[in-house]
Amino acid sequence: MPDETTTRAKPASRRWSSLSRLRELPALPRLLLLTQLAFNIGFYLVVPFLATHLAEDLAMAGWAIGIVLGVRTFSQQGMFALGGALSDRFGIRPTVLTGCALRVLGFVVLAAAGDFATVLAGTVLIGFAAALFSPAVESALAERGTDLEERGIITRTELFGLFAVCGEVGAVTGPLLGAALLGVDFALTCSVAAGVFVLILLAHARMLPRGTREPRPFLAGWARIARNRTFLVFAAAYSAYLLSYNQLYLALPVELGRAGAGWALGWMFALASVLVVLGQLPLASWARSGLGAGRALPLGFGLLSLSFAAVAAWAPWPPLPGGFALAPAVCFVVLLSFGQMLAVPVAQDLVPRLADGEDLGSHFGFLSSAGGLAVLLGSGGVGGLLDLAGRPGPLAVVPWLVLAALPALGGVVLLVLARRSARP
Repeated sequence: MPDETTTRAKPASRRWSSLSRLRELPALPRLLLLTQLAFNIGFYLVVPFLATHLAEDLAMAGWAIGIVLGVRTFSQQGMFALGGALSDRFGIRPTVLTGCALRVLGFVVLAAAGDFATVLAGTVLIGFAAALFSPAVESALAERGTDLEERGIITRTELFGLFAVCGEVGAVTGPLLGAALLGVDFALTCSVAAGVFVLILLAHARMLPRGTREPRPFLAGWARIARNRTFLVFAAAYSAYLLSYNQLYLALPVELGRAGAGWALGWMFALASVLVVLGQLPLASWARSGLGAGRALPLGFGLLSLSFAAVAAWAPWPPLPGGFALAPAVCFVVLLSFGQMLAVPVAQDLVPRLADGEDLGSHFGFLSSAGGLAVLLGSGGVGGLLDLAGRPGPLAVVPWLVLAALPALGGVVLLVLARRSARP
């Protein structure tokens, strides 16, 4: 695994304002970044409120709602590898445009859905659209990032850091708009989301270049991945990140419940978003140019592990009085966010190098699907263990220590990979 501690890109300005950095970029990379913002706005307009709509408006049973949400997750996260392979086979432009069109269709179907089968069809379209769209956009960003780094405009790691910031802003804005629209009508919310993706489709149809290379065989990227043992180990170790970050939605509410502060969940999400928006760019730059991948990735995963260990230290004891009861949850969110900000842009920057610049869609898609599989397999076991953490006691530390061990193991594996690749 490469460990470059220096970079050719030396931007004239070291301002960390996301807006100023966006202005420095050419039109196409800027479009890709703003697309991530709009993509998340459109997605989070609807999906966080889907379960409420199904239960209250359509009177669906709990098992039906669970199937719909599970199928949505699988059709998105589980299909990333397929979407990436399609991107390599047919090119970035047609894959992105098809993904946008499918998501528009999915929201239109969901707006009109009044029964389980139609809801399921719209949900599958929405999920699979992301599986087509995201790996293609990430591979396009990696290709453009290489050029921008060579021209000294921005490093590829910083570009992926901006990508994360734009996604986070969209993830915060979408639910706020969705909550406002939900009081009017769920169909209207879906229609607005569809409109957002129509705009994304038109912008990409106008600005994405047409492919000039010959289409590759459909399974060529998967064959390269199967032969690339370093990338396979890297993907397995990196999947601990997505499982860890998913605990914002699974483990954090349990800890807040133990502290008697369930009301603070929204504030914890807001804290995580603010940290990413303000801290992602300087941390991405430091990770790339100051630490190098071989140190930034293990350090980031170490912070992920420490975030769970911090809660474990408090779990056996009764909550502290007043606002101090939130201290373990705040430590958890802060450490988890800093670990994510250090590790993720560096890992995304490494993918093109580990792939030798070939079949990037397949590699990005495989990396996402590996993380999705880790969440699918790990969430059930973790969810069962978290029952022990709901109240203070000696056993309350067990789930948090198990969760701490997973990114710690991933960080050790990444450290070993880095040291092996550094040898002559």
